[in-house]
Amino acid sequence: MNIAKSIVDVRAAVAAARGAGKKIGLVPTMGALHEGHLSLMRAAREECDYLVVSIFVNPTQFSPHEDLDRYPRPIEEDLRGCGDEGVDLVFHPDVATIYPAGDQTIVEAVELSTIVEGAHRPGHFRGVTTVVLKLLNIVAPDVAYFGRKDYQQQLIIRQMCRDLALPVEIATCPTIREADGLALSSRNRYLSESERETALSLSQCLQFACDRVAAGETDLTALRQEMVQRMQQTPGVELDYATIVDAETLSEDAQPTARLVALIAARVGTTRLIDNMVIEPTDSL
Repeated sequence: MNIAKSIVDVRAAVAAARGAGKKIGLVPTMGALHEGHLSLMRAAREECDYLVVSIFVNPTQFSPHEDLDRYPRPIEEDLRGCGDEGVDLVFHPDVATIYPAGDQTIVEAVELSTIVEGAHRPGHFRGVTTVVLKLLNIVAPDVAYFGRKDYQQQLIIRQMCRDLALPVEIATCPTIREADGLALSSRNRYLSESERETALSLSQCLQFACDRVAAGETDLTALRQEMVQRMQQTPGVELDYATIVDAETLSEDAQPTARLVALIAARVGTTRLIDNMVIEPTDSL
C-alpha cells in the first residue's frame, strides 16, 4: 500500500494504474475509520481494480463551535485498516495541500445545502462539496463511494456531479449498524456507556416512522409531530430535527406514496449524531 501526501504523487500513481487499464475507485473519508468505512472499501474493491482512500479532516465543513480540534485522528490505526482491506493508495494530505495560500473558490449546491441538516449547520455542505470536488479532481476516479448514513451529503454530491458534468459515478452504500440498531459513526467513540444507550432512541424513532408508513399512515404532518414529541420526551436528548421528506428533493411537501426518507439529528450529551432510514413507496412494499 502506498501513502501519498502530495497531489503530484497521487496523480502519478493513478495515471500509472489507469495506463494499465485499471478501473479507479475512491473512498473519501475523514479517518477514524469504522466498519461503515470498511464496507465502502470492500464495495469498491469488488468493483474496481485500483482503490484510493483519502484521509483528510476537512476544516471547512466545521463551524467555529464544532468539534474540529477534538475530532479523532487515529492515523496509524486507520492505515492498518486500509492495509487490511487491500487499499492500493492512501491520500493523506495536510490542510495546505488541499487549501493552499490564496485559495478562494468554493462550490455549493445552493438549494439542497440550506435545508434540513444545512439549516442547522450553515456552510457545512459548502465545505463538503468544495473538498469533494477537489478530491475528485485530484484522483479522477471512475467511481466514488459514499455511505447512506450521510444521506443529504450523498444527495448533494450527486447533484454537484450532475450540475458540473463530472465524469464520475457516485455509488451510495448501505448504512452499517450495530446489532441493536445504532448507526456506526466516528463520533460514537465520544459516547459514554449510558449515552450510547440513549443514542439508540434515534434509530428507534426512525424505525417507528417507517413502521407507521408501512402500516398505511398517510398523514405525514402528524407523524412528524409524533417523531418530534417522542424525541423531546427522551431524557438526555437535545433534538435538532426529526422529519420525513421526499427522498430526492428533501421537501416536506412529499406524498405518502413517494419514496421518502426519515431524517433525524440530535445531541446526546455533547455528541451530535445523525441518522436516517429510506422508506420505499407503499405500493412496492
